[in-house]
Amino acid sequence: MKSKYLPEISLKILEEKKTSNDYQGLFDLLTEPLHEELYKRQTFDFLDDLSEGQQLFISYDYIRNQVMQGGFIQFIENGYIGLLPSMPEWLNKTGAPEMAKVIDDVLKVYVLNRELMDKKNTLEEFASLYTELKEFEIIDERFFELNEPTVKNMVDNALLHLDDYATVK
Repeated sequence: MKSKYLPEISLKILEEKKTSNDYQGLFDLLTEPLHEELYKRQTFDFLDDLSEGQQLFISYDYIRNQVMQGGFIQFIENGYIGLLPSMPEWLNKTGAPEMAKVIDDVLKVYVLNRELMDKKNTLEEFASLYTELKEFEIIDERFFELNEPTVKNMVDNALLHLDDYATVK
């Protein structure tokens, strides 16, 4: 699907980040305008206006921010599980099959423990999920290991199809 929202990004900044191999900077350059527009609209329906690549970038950024703070348990507890079902396919398309497997594993563990994870938890119950669902420790570790190469793959793919992500001025 073509994007109905193509933010403008600076050619000068794009070239500077490409020249210095600043993959995180390139990721942010493509993702920050999406977050800003999402914040303006105040609805995740905005994701329907985006290309698959843009959806991958903003969804992956949400995942990364949550997982880096409290793992996939926190991500799920905060209600973001709906961002995951399309991720494995998108990640495979961008050349990140290992991260696609991680996300698939998260979905499998979630489905097996859905009743426990979907209920409204007190702070104590939430904390106990980390003890009860040890399988997430391994998944979280694998996510941390693969994050940097995944971002690089995503950015490399985006640069090949930049007109699906932004308008360069």
